[in-house]
Amino acid sequence: MKLFRSIKWRLQIWYGLILLGVLAGFGLTAYQLARNQQMARIDDELHRRVGMLIAALHHPPPQRPEFGFDGPPPGGPDHFGSPGRPGMQDGHPLPKFHLPPEDAHYFDDSDPHGYYFLITRFNPRGSDLGKQTEIARSTNYPGEFHKPFYKPITNIPEPFNYNPPDASPPSLGPVNNAPSLILSRTPRPPPMETFDHYRVTGEMLPSGDNIEVGCSITPELHELKVTAWRLGIIGGGILLLGLAGGWWLVDRALRPVAEISSAAARISGSDLAQRINVSETESELGELATVLNSTFTRLETAFDQQRQFTADAAHELRTPVTVILTQTQTTLNRERDTAAYRQALEACQRAAQRMRKLIESLLALARLEAGQEALNRQRVDLAGVVADSVALLRPLAEERGIKIVTELAQVEINGDAERLAQVVTNLLANAIQYNQPEGEVRLGLKSENGLAVLSVADNGPGIPAADLPRVFERFYRADASRTGSGNTGLGLAICQAIVTAHAGTIEVASAEKVGTTFTVRVPIGSV
Repeated sequence: MKLFRSIKWRLQIWYGLILLGVLAGFGLTAYQLARNQQMARIDDELHRRVGMLIAALHHPPPQRPEFGFDGPPPGGPDHFGSPGRPGMQDGHPLPKFHLPPEDAHYFDDSDPHGYYFLITRFNPRGSDLGKQTEIARSTNYPGEFHKPFYKPITNIPEPFNYNPPDASPPSLGPVNNAPSLILSRTPRPPPMETFDHYRVTGEMLPSGDNIEVGCSITPELHELKVTAWRLGIIGGGILLLGLAGGWWLVDRALRPVAEISSAAARISGSDLAQRINVSETESELGELATVLNSTFTRLETAFDQQRQFTADAAHELRTPVTVILTQTQTTLNRERDTAAYRQALEACQRAAQRMRKLIESLLALARLEAGQEALNRQRVDLAGVVADSVALLRPLAEERGIKIVTELAQVEINGDAERLAQVVTNLLANAIQYNQPEGEVRLGLKSENGLAVLSVADNGPGIPAADLPRVFERFYRADASRTGSGNTGLGLAICQAIVTAHAGTIEVASAEKVGTTFTVRVPIGSV
């Protein structure tokens, strides 16, 4: 689906799933903590009431009334619903149970959701072997016995006799093959069970008495349900707020991508001035947009240079082509003598040589800039290369009355001797050609900070400051006076390409009516 191929939607979905998982985990944890806290409070109250009932069985009042402390008159049931007359167990009367007055309020018989109790006795012998006989219960007891969860305890000193004084205590040992009670030596809290909406616990005493205490947890369950709804509503609100905030953040973070796409769609060969509007340059996408803007700027510059190059090349080629066409048409219009034919052919030859020189220079420059021109690198004595170029051009300098002064140190570099000689020759030829009559050209060579530094300086008219940044452009000439015979306007561009191929730099400094200095720096150990 297109939806899942969108980076924005994929980020939003993953963010939403993570946020949902965190909120769900937090909500479940909060709910479980609240539930555990509620159950722990109820369990503490149940344990407390079990202890009260054990104490009531353990320490009966010295003078026991016939009925409960706040029971009804004789003949009716007592306060806790026990018969008015004690029951019988194996021929022995069961004891009456009396809850001390100070503990009676812990069992509110009028509250159906309040705490209740049930006390029974285990029958170890006789016809009722293994059965339990009820001793007492609260009037709000919900129903029949729950599943047994009584365990023997040892947190009382010894078994107690709850029979009347004239009755013999029931034996706790095996009678008629009945299993004996197993007494644990390690005190443990009574187990807790939940039946429907009731929380119940119980104890089996060593005497055979079973105590069951419970209460309705309907209010607590309702409160937990309300808590769950609150957590759900709060979590849903946070989820929606988080999704909205995440969508805003993702949209803002990916906005530069949309601007990049829009700007790239608007850019064409005829309109390269479009740029990406970057408001946050410190973010990753902002940095990307800045880099792309820089790339678009270089692309625009390259296109402009390409258009200028095409126009300049056409202009340079148009002149020799025009010369050739003019000479041939003039010659073909009528019969001429041999000298005229020869003169016309010589003019065509000069024009063709100029075209060939221009084409060769363009091809060499293109290869150098594309890195396709293989340099014949070897150890080169740069001072010897400069001396050879000076010797080559000295006749031209003498013809113009130009004095050449050299100050050369012995410097060896790794480079192409032929290409380096081309650089020195071009710079020296320009210094001679564009110098004032009876002028001077100074060449210097030295080693400085691991670089071979070559300087070519003249004391000619200089180059205007506005033209200095463009002197290395193809076909650029500062003024019409720099257009001479055989000059293609590519010499300095070729020099810069050769120096760059040697990992070096070339700079120009000039002052009008003072002179111009070209400085070349090439690493001595370049490979």
